[in-house]
Amino acid sequence: MVIHVMNSQSANIGDKVVAVVKEALPNMTIKKADIVTAVVVRTKKGINRNGTWIRFQDNAGVIIQKESGNPRGSRIFGAIPKELRAFGFTKIISLASDIL
Repeated sequence: MVIHVMNSQSANIGDKVVAVVKEALPNMTIKKADIVTAVVVRTKKGINRNGTWIRFQDNAGVIIQKESGNPRGSRIFGAIPKELRAFGFTKIISLASDIL
């Protein structure tokens, strides 16, 4: 759940946000109620790419390390837009299984 959007009023793809973990698997490093930094990778609102709108079915983010910006996990599920490369999140794109 997003609790703060950095540098703007509303979050869009590629924006950093401060979030709280609502659900977590047992025996993981991230626990329920931890405050984390994340990058928005999918939104229902979508993005405009050369006059064509690309929309997703859900909103999603990837938890990142606060200092370096690298993802904390080793796998990323779901589609990731290629616009994240322009924001400097190349490590997220390299881990993604599907790039749109």
